[in-house]
Amino acid sequence: MIQDVLKEEELKDRLKALKKGQATMELENQEQLVHSMLAHIGSIDSELRDTYIYGSFYEWILEKNLLDHRSLTELWDYSLNHLLVKGIGEKESDWVFTRSFTSLLVVLILARDLQDNFLSKASIADCQTKLLSYVSSEKDVRGYVPGKGWAHSVAHVSDAIDELVKNPKSLKTAYPDMLHALWSIYLQPDYVFIHDEDERLLVPIFAMLEQGLEQNEVIHIVQQMPLTLAILKEQLSEEQYRIVLFNSKTLLKSFLIQTIHQPQYADLHQSIATCLNEIF
Repeated sequence: MIQDVLKEEELKDRLKALKKGQATMELENQEQLVHSMLAHIGSIDSELRDTYIYGSFYEWILEKNLLDHRSLTELWDYSLNHLLVKGIGEKESDWVFTRSFTSLLVVLILARDLQDNFLSKASIADCQTKLLSYVSSEKDVRGYVPGKGWAHSVAHVSDAIDELVKNPKSLKTAYPDMLHALWSIYLQPDYVFIHDEDERLLVPIFAMLEQGLEQNEVIHIVQQMPLTLAILKEQLSEEQYRIVLFNSKTLLKSFLIQTIHQPQYADLHQSIATCLNEIF
C-alpha cells in the first residue's frame, strides 16, 4: 500500500503548512500524504508522530471527513494486518511507537464507523481477533520514553478496545477473552505502571460490563488474584514479584474507587475490597 513516501522532515513541513492554513489539500497529493503518514506513524520524532500525523488523521477522519470509505477501509486493513504486528514481541524497540499509534488510528476509524456504518460485521469480528492477539503478544508496555515521547501501548490499545465495544457489530461472546487479556497486562513483571494505565485499562472493562459482560466474570478474576499472586511469587524473582504486586494493587485500588458509588457494582466492589485486604 505504501509508495512514494515523503521523508520525515518534508512530511512534517507539508502537514504543518496544512494545519496553519498555508496550504490546501489537493486530491492528487492526499494519497501521497496518507502513504507517508502510515510509513512514519511510529516516528521517534514525537512532534511529527503526535501532533502532525495523529493530529491530521484525527482531523481528516472525524472532523472534516476528508477520507472516503474506500480509503478508510484500506487504512483499516493495512493497520490490522501489517502495522499492528510490526516488531511484535520485542521489548524496548522503537517499533512500539508504530504499534501503539496504529491502535489510535484504529480508534479513529471505529469512531467514524459509528457515524457512517461502513465496516462489515466480519471486519469488526476480525478486529476483535486482531486486537486480542495484539494485547496477548505486546511485550513493550513502556509509558513515556525519554527523548521519544509517549509509547503508551497499554493506554492506546485500551482506547481501541473501548471504541470496539461501543460498536453494535462487536461480538459480546469475545468479551470474557478480552477481559482476561487486558487484566493479564497487569501481571507482567518487568515494568512499573506509573502513567495512569490503570485508569485507561478500566475504561473498556466498564464498557464491556455496560454492554453485557457478566459481572461474575470480573468478580471471578478478582477473587482469583490472591492465588494468582501467590503462584507468581514462587515463579518470579523478588524484584519482579514486587512489580506485579505493586501494579496489581494500583489496578485494584482504582477499580475500588470507581465502583464505590455505583450500586449496580456493589458485589464487584465488595470482591475488590476483600481481595485488597487479602493481598496487603
